Amino acid sequence: MHAPNEQIAERVTPLIRRVIAPNPGAFTYKGTCSYVVGAGKVAIIDPGPDNPRHVGALLRAIEGEKLVCILVTHTHRDHSPAARALKKATGAKIMGCARYAPRTDIRVAEPGLDASHDMAHAPDVVMREGDRVELGSATIEALETPGHTQNHLCFALLEEKALFTGDHIMGWSTTVVAPPDGSMIDYMASIERLRRRHDEIYWPGHGDPVRDPSRYLRALAHHRRTREAAILQRLEAGDDTIAAMVARIYENVDRRLHGAAALNVLAHLEDLVARELVASDRPLSLTGRYSLK
Repeated sequence: MHAPNEQIAERVTPLIRRVIAPNPGAFTYKGTCSYVVGAGKVAIIDPGPDNPRHVGALLRAIEGEKLVCILVTHTHRDHSPAARALKKATGAKIMGCARYAPRTDIRVAEPGLDASHDMAHAPDVVMREGDRVELGSATIEALETPGHTQNHLCFALLEEKALFTGDHIMGWSTTVVAPPDGSMIDYMASIERLRRRHDEIYWPGHGDPVRDPSRYLRALAHHRRTREAAILQRLEAGDDTIAAMVARIYENVDRRLHGAAALNVLAHLEDLVARELVASDRPLSLTGRYSLK
């Protein structure tokens, strides 16, 4: 019998168990989804925040098994900090994404979500495209997917044609892309990479699984193109600031999310300026003025 409010590992496939962290919110939905992958020898993907309840739930989920590694998709603080507590408890290696590092090709004079990174993240092994973890019952392969963050990885579970998508693809909302670390140029390129794959299901860092990835990716790409068109329309109508554009484009969206919406608009503008469709009166920022070229 489980204690009240005790987190339970839910078996969602023969090789995957999911534990949802108790960190619900406007940007995390019901909480960060952590995944236990394999049987006997296991990996944990996206251990989540360093919350004792959550760490305890993950440790209970793997009782009697060997934790081979802790895999992290990216270093936002709702995904990576618990890796250190799990390593201390089990001795497992922290693997996956690299440490956060500021972009060197900086074009945006704005902090974005960079302060949201887990600056103490210290991976034992940085994984690159095609690197694999062999668990006996399961094979996990890394896929580089920059965009939401520059260090973002997805992880493919080859035996189930499944992809753990972190925050690159979410099951409840579109992904925030916030310059300077986030890049709409890189994000859209990563979406196109996924469209060339043949994964049958996505397990995101937040929200429910995506069971028709091909259709979902088409919808995401269409959404981003529609948002870009809306920005160009607002510029043509004379809205030359991000604040003015957000007020019109996101007028039916919860105002608590307008800050994130502004960063998404900035990401689109960075792309549009790079493509020489839009001009800016200063280095790209939330307070700049923009015009059509």
